[in-house]
Amino acid sequence: MEATMATKALLFFSMIMGLASLSVVHVYGDHSPAPEAQLSDGHHLDKMRKMQAFRASFVRHDSVSLPPSISPSPSYASGASSAHVYHVTSYGADPTGRSDSTGALLRAISDAVKGQSSGSLMEGIQNLGGARIDLDGGNYRIRQPLRLPATGVGNLMIHGGTLSASDDFPADGYMIDLSASTTSNSAEENRGSLSKDAQQLSSSSSYNYEYITLKDLMLDSNYRGGGIAVINSLRTSIDNCYIAHFTTNGILVRGGHETGIRNSFLGQHITAGGDPGERNFSGTAINLMGNDNAVTDVVIFSAAIGIMVSGQANIFTGVHCYNKATGFGGTGIYLKMPGLTQTRIVNSYMDYTGIVAEDPVQLHISNSFFLGDAYIVLKSINGVAKGVNIVDNMFTGYNKGIEIVQLDESKGSFKDIDQVVVDRNNVRGMNIKATVARGSVKGTGNSWTVDFNGVLLFPNLIRHVQYSLSTAGSQFPSHALRNVSDNRVEIQTDLDVPANVFVTVHQGVASLS
Repeated sequence: MEATMATKALLFFSMIMGLASLSVVHVYGDHSPAPEAQLSDGHHLDKMRKMQAFRASFVRHDSVSLPPSISPSPSYASGASSAHVYHVTSYGADPTGRSDSTGALLRAISDAVKGQSSGSLMEGIQNLGGARIDLDGGNYRIRQPLRLPATGVGNLMIHGGTLSASDDFPADGYMIDLSASTTSNSAEENRGSLSKDAQQLSSSSSYNYEYITLKDLMLDSNYRGGGIAVINSLRTSIDNCYIAHFTTNGILVRGGHETGIRNSFLGQHITAGGDPGERNFSGTAINLMGNDNAVTDVVIFSAAIGIMVSGQANIFTGVHCYNKATGFGGTGIYLKMPGLTQTRIVNSYMDYTGIVAEDPVQLHISNSFFLGDAYIVLKSINGVAKGVNIVDNMFTGYNKGIEIVQLDESKGSFKDIDQVVVDRNNVRGMNIKATVARGSVKGTGNSWTVDFNGVLLFPNLIRHVQYSLSTAGSQFPSHALRNVSDNRVEIQTDLDVPANVFVTVHQGVASLS
């Protein structure tokens, strides 16, 4: 039954192909003049044209939907596999990486930007409808940054392959550059071929791009500049990307809003730790110079700085930093936004490398693991620390006396301290530091002192004290809190009695005004 159906289908296809070929001879044959009646019948000519287009649809391997025209349109001839998918190999890109593919990739990008659109995203951002630039699993060598030929577009994806920088790639360039700048000749040529509407969009939006997705990519910067630059754009997604051999930034985000970096791996050198050149790691894996971004489930395995933050309201979840160790001068996460940090770091793993926060204001670090004497530094710039929570973390080290939270007051002491809570941290092999501490002392006398200097984070700062005094003697003494200077709490009684004194202190309670 199935064989019979297949045979019938083949016969039908052969018949159609034969009819289409016959139609071509009747219309265009130089040596077979058609009968007068056929040539004068416009309806018959229309049928023959449709038959020819139908035949063409069978032999085109790169089309899923074509209008009934005799010749293929330029956009399909240049390599688009459908209305919204652009295969770079169809544009002549070399998937072996032996020859330069810059021009072919830029042509594919240009066609995608000039393709069909369906309304707008943000005002002035044209919706490309989910156009996809498919790298077809190849490895492509490029000598110039890949830039979109116009701003004011969105809903576009580049995915599925490897990009490798050539030896003459610009040392200050980014392999994929989502910025308004178009310095390369190829990009300028592409801009010139844009539609009038697309060129107008380039200057009508306050943002460059919206909803650009970079997915399933490996970027090898070849120690020539950086990986990805996202400049003044909205809702960019960088997902499942592996970025290596950068010298500046693996990913740079400047301006804009809501870039999501997920499930990705970044490292200047490809290593799994213990690299003999670790002391020489340089560059920054992720540089966030903007607001409202999220880094989720990302591994940073080699760089001088894992994540540099100079924007507000960013969140990091499930980040594993084991880039250049703290002992070699590296930093896992550096928060360089003094006075307005507004950063949350949760469920992360700081592996031999720590966190530095300048003048932290509204900083939350919780449920994270610090291994190998990794610690947190609060660095005074103008002496401000407000709204800081460092709670419910685990620290483990090598019994070298290293404190889990440290102050850098080389530029001045912290003076404006409010609502700072360092508490409930689990510590092994390191010295605990906190803003909340508990202690006790017992003996016979009329004065009891509990010294909290070994635990309290800030020097000479106790804002709240709770204590209890119990005595087994027959007398009932009067007692009072007498002194809290130098992080010591002194309790006195009016009589000599045997007593147990329990004290709880807090450095960072909210100021009442």
